[in-house]
Amino acid sequence: MSIQTPSDVPSAEPAAAGAPERPVEPEAKGLSQGQIVRKKFFDNTAAIVSLVVFAIIFLLAFTSVGFAGIPGWWKYNHTEFLPLVNGGAPTVTGPFSWGEHPFGQDSIGRDYFAMTMRGTQNSIIIMFIIGALAGLVGVIIGACSGYFRGWPEAVLMRFTDVIIIIPVVLAAATLGEAVNRFVGAGAQIWLLGLFLGLVLWTGLARLVRGEFLTLREREFVDAAKIAGASNTRIIFKHILPNAVGVIIVNTTLLMSSAILLETALSYIGFGVKAPDVSLGLIISQNQEAFQTRPWLFWFPGLFIVLICLCINFIGDGLRDAFDPRQKKFRASRAKESGKPAAA
Repeated sequence: MSIQTPSDVPSAEPAAAGAPERPVEPEAKGLSQGQIVRKKFFDNTAAIVSLVVFAIIFLLAFTSVGFAGIPGWWKYNHTEFLPLVNGGAPTVTGPFSWGEHPFGQDSIGRDYFAMTMRGTQNSIIIMFIIGALAGLVGVIIGACSGYFRGWPEAVLMRFTDVIIIIPVVLAAATLGEAVNRFVGAGAQIWLLGLFLGLVLWTGLARLVRGEFLTLREREFVDAAKIAGASNTRIIFKHILPNAVGVIIVNTTLLMSSAILLETALSYIGFGVKAPDVSLGLIISQNQEAFQTRPWLFWFPGLFIVLICLCINFIGDGLRDAFDPRQKKFRASRAKESGKPAAA
């Protein structure tokens, strides 16, 4: 993998006589590219905290109520009707005393913790499907159109323009109705994720194309061509690693916006349908109880915000780690380098 760094480009002017040498970044001394990436990522406090929080949410959602036929450790599920306890209000009385229904119950007695965890599962599944599919399609189309130019670029970009004009909400609503009519409830989230992933890649494709248009003119690409490298190798081994910062940031933004889009579709009744649940559907079903039972909005809303923030911070950390042009500013090091050399 040939990632071009600023240190690879020779300076246009010779160093002045007696000038101190430019200090080498400590994280690059004696380390491989993979070790540098890991070190830079783990130095990003916000990214690490977000990764830990997201891991906790992921494990809590997929282990509490079970997944794919595997039972969870929580005693209730999201479809079970139970007698109201404490008037349906949350029964948490302390950090280690959850009670029967820590998130409360809805108006018909379903455990709100189980419903929130099931909704979080569906939102995370849709988020990963959209991120993986839209990222893959966007990178391939953007890379090919930016590298080959000519008629491949014209065809791929006109195809991108056609996809852009598709009204996503209207198309998703139509798909949702067809799924509910002809397909079982268990396939809703998978088909919804696949459809949204196939129409939300256009912005990423345009950004990747712009990055490739710039990088294809660089010297290391010419050197790879002279060495006899194939177009596929140049695209995926030489240019793509240098564009990974743009790809990661926009893919993570796409994943977080996917959760909000799924929430909006479910809220207006065109996303996940009962008897299954999603975070948007939970809020929609209880919108009339906002004044009397506000906790029915607190918990699903909290998980939506936490997931989106965590994904964005993790993406920023990965961008800073993979992009060799990104350097963390250290005030102490800048202050020391500005001191005059001792006589």
